Amino acid sequence: MSTAKSSGGSFAPLAQPVFAVLWAATVLGNTGSFMRDVASSWLMTDLSASPAAVAMVQAAGTLPIFLLAIPAGVLTDILDRRKFLIAVQLLLASVSISLMLLAQTGMLSVSALIGLTFLGGIGAALMGPTWQAIVPELVKREDVKSAVALNSLGINIARSIGPAAGGILLAAFGAGLTYGADVASYIIVIAALVWWPRARNANDALQENFLGAFRAGLRYTRASRPLHVVLLRAAIFFAFASAVWALLPLVARQLLGGDASFYGILLGAVGAGAIGGALVMPRLRQRLSADGLLLGAAITTAVVMAVLSLAPPKAVAIAALLFLGSAWITALTTLNGAAQAVLPNWVRGRGLAVYLTVFNGAMTAGSLGWGAVGEAVGVPYALLIGAVGLLVAGLIMHRVKLPAGDADLVPSSHWPEPLVAEPVAHDRGPVLILIEYNVEKDNRSAFLRALNDMSQERRRDGAYGWGVTEDSADPRKIVEWFMVESWAEHLRQHKRVSNADADLQSKVLGYHAGPEKPVVRHFLTINRPGKA
Repeated sequence: MSTAKSSGGSFAPLAQPVFAVLWAATVLGNTGSFMRDVASSWLMTDLSASPAAVAMVQAAGTLPIFLLAIPAGVLTDILDRRKFLIAVQLLLASVSISLMLLAQTGMLSVSALIGLTFLGGIGAALMGPTWQAIVPELVKREDVKSAVALNSLGINIARSIGPAAGGILLAAFGAGLTYGADVASYIIVIAALVWWPRARNANDALQENFLGAFRAGLRYTRASRPLHVVLLRAAIFFAFASAVWALLPLVARQLLGGDASFYGILLGAVGAGAIGGALVMPRLRQRLSADGLLLGAAITTAVVMAVLSLAPPKAVAIAALLFLGSAWITALTTLNGAAQAVLPNWVRGRGLAVYLTVFNGAMTAGSLGWGAVGEAVGVPYALLIGAVGLLVAGLIMHRVKLPAGDADLVPSSHWPEPLVAEPVAHDRGPVLILIEYNVEKDNRSAFLRALNDMSQERRRDGAYGWGVTEDSADPRKIVEWFMVESWAEHLRQHKRVSNADADLQSKVLGYHAGPEKPVVRHFLTINRPGKA
């Protein structure tokens, strides 16, 4: 793993013009999005007092991310990212223009609001992985971590300003102008992207197509046990914590007796709390492990939900949401950091897209579920049930430790290119790879354990089938075999092996007896007679 330090501290990336311009434009764009979300959530309480209907707005915004995050991660790797981002911004601007016109003419209905929110969610789903993926293009390598932290800070700056500003505009001038402010923010973002002098993608003979990249991402996710732990912890936390977000508009209106501007202030308090949490996070990490931080976030969120269920004074509710923001950013950064740490660069976008899918799936299902609970037993009891569930789940999940994420995932480039008698077409396949080892009887059990560990690496990097066989005439001869869907995918597999994987392979080779290296053979599928 890289140990390079930032060239100029936490704010060094802002000295690089391209990053600074896009960062500022993104902050403005996110501010406009939060203003739009406040207007939509509040308008829904005007159109319908049903908790289920109000929760549908939250669900409509997150469901597309659940459905499309993985395809978006694939598109991030195979399309021109600048042009892709511009197209997405145009889609989001058209959504806000439609909301503005419908609100201004008094024609906005429950179905139209939910449908347009869903379209906005599609734009967010397509945009999310791409924004994360372009960071290394905008800054020096040693400033990447600082740039990621600044992006998180920018989101929370927008979260602290946008909801409050949206609530004030909504109360003073109506929904039409609030949506119009969001449209203006998209114009700024599009202008910044058009200005961005991004170099064209270099041609790569092994560049993946959409379906191949999609399958490779899913294969990696299925085979990565550390990622499974992160996804499980995220799903449990967000499924329970989503109760406060799904029911907050009704808390503000029914339990606390507030108006649209007060709802915006509550959301602004969450953003301000998140900024405060981000500032103290370095000191917290010195004292607590990732598991301790996540448990603390769960306990804090549960306490806040319980406090809100009691319909406290408005000042107490605002203070409670400051703590909620701090807990929320702690959970987000802890889980996102754990996911980043276990993903190599070649699949980072797709792996993070899977994480976003789980995150938004949990938020979507949670929003719908807590809306139904609120409909059945009332908002206060729904919040209390969610608080108790989150507390119990947090304590149980604390025993399922997050991965340390200290493996060296930099490509090792140690695996030699396969030998071929003549050039092989990249799309030819599937390919069967056989590796023959000679293992003494005393080492057999230890060798098989090590080989079983390496099977996960084979599957993560491209194999869709793996197994071990022995020679019936000579049990010392053990053959590892795995299948790859095409010759190109096997060549990519060579490039994907990390230093940590190379260490594991060295451990396996340590059990091989004899002066010669294990024999490696590659078998290509032969087309049937009459086929081209």
